[in-house]
Amino acid sequence: MSATDHPAFGRIMPFVFVFLWSTGFVGAKFGLPYAEPFTFLLIRFLIVIVLMVPVVLMMGARWPKSWREAGHIAVVGALVHGIYLGGIFAAIDTGLPAGLAALIAGLQPVLTASVVGALLGERVTGRQWLGLVFGLAGVAMVLLPKIDAGVGITTGGLALAVFGLFGISAGTIYQKRFCTGMDLRSGTVIQYVAASAVVAIGAFALETRQVDWTTDFVLVMAWLVLVLSIGAIMLLMALIRQGEATRVASMFYLVPPTAAMFAWLLFDEQLGVLGFAGFGIAALGVAMVMGKR
Repeated sequence: MSATDHPAFGRIMPFVFVFLWSTGFVGAKFGLPYAEPFTFLLIRFLIVIVLMVPVVLMMGARWPKSWREAGHIAVVGALVHGIYLGGIFAAIDTGLPAGLAALIAGLQPVLTASVVGALLGERVTGRQWLGLVFGLAGVAMVLLPKIDAGVGITTGGLALAVFGLFGISAGTIYQKRFCTGMDLRSGTVIQYVAASAVVAIGAFALETRQVDWTTDFVLVMAWLVLVLSIGAIMLLMALIRQGEATRVASMFYLVPPTAAMFAWLLFDEQLGVLGFAGFGIAALGVAMVMGKR
């Protein structure tokens, strides 16, 4: 039995993923002053590819058996990395608060659950629907004060964040439907090649592609490449392969409150009593969705 098939993997790793994924919003806030969003992501993805290809070759990872299989994997990469991250980073670059961007991304479980039954044949129980509602309510309690403040909120920024939301929701469902048997190592390379093509269009069509290579930018890029783009994404794909799409998607409910906690620690953004209560309600919602039926 492999490590990813061990029961403890499914119990512990979702929360490790939440911790890692939440730092991505902080990384965007730190790094975007030094590079435009699509340029930022293009550099990030290209570095990942350069690092991963030798690893894949040395480990003898299995490559797709057909162009059709590779195409399915590429679609997931374009959606989960290119569309989702491109939308979120561009939204934050317009001035949208990172917390509000996290809240919009946190709507993924509702969006996934609303269509997963018809597409994948997964039955969503009443308890899971109630858990999804609890999770959404908890997320809103944490981040509504930021929305009420209205700072940096524009129609364009909101639209970009929603575009990213649809990207990762579609990518999660597509991954579960067509790519459950892919090798995580070679699959990650293919996904980032596809994602690079997506963000390159934005970088060359809309941006100057100038980068301020400060120490802060290099450190942020190193974290996002090694911990997020390689570590967390491979963990996410392993979790999607192991579990049902709705239960995996429910983990994202914990990302906005966790991101808000990081903002409180790093940027002195206060959560307040309502925020802490929302964190608990979101956690309860996740437990209801992910619990045994």
